[in-house]
Amino acid sequence: MINFQKFLTRVLVLATAITALAMHAADTNKLNVLFIISDDLRTELGCYGSPLAKTPNIDSLAKAGVRFERAYCQFPVCNVSRTSMLTGRHPGTTGVLDNRTDFRTVHPDWITLPQLFKQNGYVSLRTGKIFHGGIDDAISWTEGGDASRPLAQEDARDGRSVRPGAGNQNPGQTNDARSARAQGSDRWIVLDGDGETHGDYKVADRAIRYVRDNKAKPFFLAVGFVKPHSPPTAPKRFYDLWDAEKIPLPVDFAPRPTVPEGFPKAAIRPRNADLFIGRDASEPEAREMIRAYLASTAWMDWNVGRVLAELDRQGLRDNTIIVFWGDHGYQLGEKGKWSKAGSLFEQGDRTPFIIVDPRSKSNGQVCARVVQAVDFYPTLAELCGLTLPEGVEGRSLVPLLNNPKAEWNHPAFTTWSEDGKTFHGVAVRNERWRYAEFGLDARNGAMLFDQQADPHELKNLGDDPKCADVRKELSALVRSYAGARAKP
Repeated sequence: MINFQKFLTRVLVLATAITALAMHAADTNKLNVLFIISDDLRTELGCYGSPLAKTPNIDSLAKAGVRFERAYCQFPVCNVSRTSMLTGRHPGTTGVLDNRTDFRTVHPDWITLPQLFKQNGYVSLRTGKIFHGGIDDAISWTEGGDASRPLAQEDARDGRSVRPGAGNQNPGQTNDARSARAQGSDRWIVLDGDGETHGDYKVADRAIRYVRDNKAKPFFLAVGFVKPHSPPTAPKRFYDLWDAEKIPLPVDFAPRPTVPEGFPKAAIRPRNADLFIGRDASEPEAREMIRAYLASTAWMDWNVGRVLAELDRQGLRDNTIIVFWGDHGYQLGEKGKWSKAGSLFEQGDRTPFIIVDPRSKSNGQVCARVVQAVDFYPTLAELCGLTLPEGVEGRSLVPLLNNPKAEWNHPAFTTWSEDGKTFHGVAVRNERWRYAEFGLDARNGAMLFDQQADPHELKNLGDDPKCADVRKELSALVRSYAGARAKP
């Protein structure tokens, strides 16, 4: 009897060991995900053809993976765009149309992208701004999550903080005025040294620690840098990379927000939200501000490089899917606008988007198909073999990762709301045209641009009889999209 008990014990120990080995093997077969987000970053990157940008680390990602030439956000402010991407649902479905609303207050049972990975055996890690300043989703994270603090959230209309510097003080959320030394200007900030006191430096530090501590486990690591969000911020040596006097201004530069002739008044908000608020931008000041934005972007890229270097030091590059994304576009003086809020123009809605899957045979290629941020959720789920929750609305981009030139006839939609309740503008983008309507049935006007012939969007073709058929087709798409989710 004693021998039988010993035998049974040995069998149970062996079975436990085999199970543990099987689980370890399954875990080691899982690809890690490193998801890097930059705030207020337009496609002002070397890999997107910018002659001014100095972004070697992001450019190297583009060479290593698939760069999407035409990727678009669902809404040109942080909270709405990020909520849409992280839940895989359009803004009209989430009901989040401003920078104050926490989606959990109306959708407590939804499963976010990091939460899906957490539920499937991944360590889900957050550092920096992923959901929004003051808004987080603690249930989504194994480590790094915070409770939401509504008073710290930004004003829905102009992007200004309700309580500047209050609330979420995790790395990446600190107040620039306290963490940096302003040199002769309240419009951009010059940091000492390498910027060690700033939140974004600490965001990278924390990401590096997460990589080291979790190298033996499958992880979903989200890294959110706040720069180049206003005020543009960087160490001095990054500013020194440019001579401000030699920086060209946009072809449609204006000293203040200006509605061009033939454009609907609703297309340009009369007050800037981020920079040059309530005052004109002189040409010298505009050049200095563009230099500051470039410097801030270059410093963000440098911090990205620090995280990637640690991934390489730990030998994880071949076992990690890397995603780089900007949460929406940004205008740097085009038509006098210095922000993203309210923009249904190309610069306000187009975003950088790169995926590096170490298994892909398409790495190093560029995909010119139109994609949108709501597609990221199902894409990463499919790449990692995870089952999608019900209700996710995006389309997986895996067919385009397999063949960047594959047929793909799915336009991108971007919306805007002034009151956080209804759509005041809806835009659609296909591979050639951008079309936007303002107000119900375009009662406040419409814009149509031929992006091939007019990449700077200087001429509105909305009322051009030659484009009537194009407008009719795109108007039907806009109204169908809006009607299925919320009335404009």
